[in-house]
Amino acid sequence: MLVSKSEKNLLRLAQGQLNSLSLCPRLFQYRHLEQLYSFTNPEQEAKQALGSKFHLLMQQREMGLPIDEILVDDPQLRSWIEDLSEVAPLIFISNPQVFRESEHYRTWQIDEYLLSVIYDLLILTTDQAQIIDWKTYPEPLSKKRLEDSWQTRLYLYVLAETTTYPPEAISMTYWFFQTGGKPTCATIRYSHTLHEQIKRELSRLLTKLSGYLAEFNQQKQFPQLPEGSKLCQSCAFASRCDRVATSADYVTVDRSPTNSSQEQQYTTSLDPGINAVDSNLLDFDAVEEIAL
Repeated sequence: MLVSKSEKNLLRLAQGQLNSLSLCPRLFQYRHLEQLYSFTNPEQEAKQALGSKFHLLMQQREMGLPIDEILVDDPQLRSWIEDLSEVAPLIFISNPQVFRESEHYRTWQIDEYLLSVIYDLLILTTDQAQIIDWKTYPEPLSKKRLEDSWQTRLYLYVLAETTTYPPEAISMTYWFFQTGGKPTCATIRYSHTLHEQIKRELSRLLTKLSGYLAEFNQQKQFPQLPEGSKLCQSCAFASRCDRVATSADYVTVDRSPTNSSQEQQYTTSLDPGINAVDSNLLDFDAVEEIAL
């Protein structure tokens, strides 16, 4: 996790930045350089608040802090905890021989970039490493969408690079919670082949980013998608790109360290509809991670 120079001189990149860059370089410019964000509606804010409470609850429990009073006052959270303990009791069992940490922060440097991840729960045994991530919405229909997401790829890659575990000993499990149903999970197992593939993809993407940034410093904008791209039709920044007559409102957000949490600044999640530029455009990859 050590870096060769001060972190403040590096550009931090998390899954959200990588996802935006992969989807559309101009979207990366708007969201992460110019810091433009679309407004959220009350329903989205309510979902964000519930997800934030659940993450905080699981963090408090992992730290050994009491959570009973919280559960008494919130039937939904109580139901999720009870259901999870029923379908996955081992998650709640601590072992002094096993390393466990909630909201575990880890970084890996590639050139002038600092890749940043925050694991909801990291469990390390002598021969296995498991990343657990909480999602307070239904499981996606396709497991491939999880495998292809930058959250999955970056989380697995950084853990392999910063530990001595071979890729085959590393896995990531998503737990999905929804009203009226039991929690479900999806596990992605890592491999040396996947690790090398992600390394090549990161190298390609970061090389492009370096070029874009150099041109941006010369007052040139990041590239757009080709005219007529389907993604542009539902993007909140379409009018800003002169692609459609109107689009959703957007706002400049103060993302300085004094006004936003570490996780808000550096990561996004698979959760749809929270602070997204557009949930149809970005699907489950481009939304702000729950802030604690």
